[in-house]
Amino acid sequence: MLDDAFRDGWGWWVIALAVGVPVLLVVLTELINGLRRRNNPLAGPLRLLRNGVIPVGALFALLAFAIQSPADQVWTRVAATIFGFLVILLLLSAFNVALFANAAEDSWRKRIPTIFVEIARLVLVALGLALLFSWVWDADVGGLFTALGVGSIVIGLALQNAVGGVISGLLLLFEQPFKIGDFLDAAGVRGRVIEVNWRAVHIDTGSGIQIVPNSSLSGASFTNLSEPEGPYSASTDVKFATDDPPHEVMALLVEVADALPMLADRERASVSYAGGGAYSVSIPVAGPADAGRALSTYLSWLWYAARRHGFALDGDSTDPISEPGRLAEALTAIGGTLHLHDDDLEAMLQSSHLERYGVGEVVLPSGVVPDEVRVVVSGRALLAVEVDGGRVEFATAERGDIIGQTALTRERTQAVTVAGEILTVVVLPLATVDELIRTRPRLAAEIGESLELKRKLAGDMISSIEGTRGSLRQGRSVSPR
Repeated sequence: MLDDAFRDGWGWWVIALAVGVPVLLVVLTELINGLRRRNNPLAGPLRLLRNGVIPVGALFALLAFAIQSPADQVWTRVAATIFGFLVILLLLSAFNVALFANAAEDSWRKRIPTIFVEIARLVLVALGLALLFSWVWDADVGGLFTALGVGSIVIGLALQNAVGGVISGLLLLFEQPFKIGDFLDAAGVRGRVIEVNWRAVHIDTGSGIQIVPNSSLSGASFTNLSEPEGPYSASTDVKFATDDPPHEVMALLVEVADALPMLADRERASVSYAGGGAYSVSIPVAGPADAGRALSTYLSWLWYAARRHGFALDGDSTDPISEPGRLAEALTAIGGTLHLHDDDLEAMLQSSHLERYGVGEVVLPSGVVPDEVRVVVSGRALLAVEVDGGRVEFATAERGDIIGQTALTRERTQAVTVAGEILTVVVLPLATVDELIRTRPRLAAEIGESLELKRKLAGDMISSIEGTRGSLRQGRSVSPR
């Protein structure tokens, strides 16, 4: 009987399956473990090969070749069907790994929506199963394909509007003209994209969520404000009187824009003059999200700056603080700070003037030698040291406090002074303050004490920041044992 087994060939099949299958499974297991440690996507198809294709293939080979069960037996056909189905899945999995798993981020393969891949996989599985049933079970699948084709046409005609929106969405997902977080200007809708699905794009306009159908976007032009990468230009048009010197106005427009905290790093604003007192300002900001806030702050600061320089923004250069009697009231309010006498008022009215600053405006930058002294009449100013592109506050200046004492010692300022509120100050020329100090020793002592206090506060703040940096560097340099 043993001789008959080897003579007929099925004995060799039994030995080959008994020895070869375990060895192959062990080799595949080691290979899969190595690929998994390297996060290689090829481990997936090999796992399917080890866990499904080889065991079922061995069973089919045992039934068909070793035991030599007739091919028309049910169990042989069942094993052949399962084996064929697993082979189809293995081929599709390997194809997916080869084509999509290692695709570059900017390649067309990476941009293909997952739904396209899933639909193609489903179609290929259906075709493979149809051919498999035709070969193994001698099934007639031609009628099934015809019925599916007719049914697809009927369903497509009935749902053409809905399907059109879905197809438009899939095409948008494939092309990817924008991504989540980009700012769009589409058909009058302007805002940030927060969701993209098959049917519509959800845009956060700041006052609600606008849902724009994909069919509308695919059939019309729109602007992606977040592309190309780099600073986004927030633009606005302003108008001055034709009597205002254009170059001086342009210098003021750039100066105010460059002081904005929203300005992009290492960028400067630009201004063009169109004639007739019309100017166009372009402010580079990090992105469209900062544009509205930057323009709002810019235009409010520009109103105060234009009045301080005597320029007629929008044809008007008047400022309520220039009304008669306002300067006299302010000098009376700060008279105690400057030790003014009654007979000093007339001279002070001739040499001084009032200025106002909007919230956040720089009143006095750091690193400059002031040529004027300012005394706070109303509002509050913040004194801060500039560190790593930011500001750290260490003191305030309120009513009666002096800003710019280093003008008297001809030293550069260590701190930047910023308006914390709408700030009104009396501006005194250096010569006027020098004369006051010469005749009022007590004023000189008070200014000296105030200047020394601010120096100490600024120095303490800088030392504290440097100490914190040193501690962080030391902590990073010590490696754990």
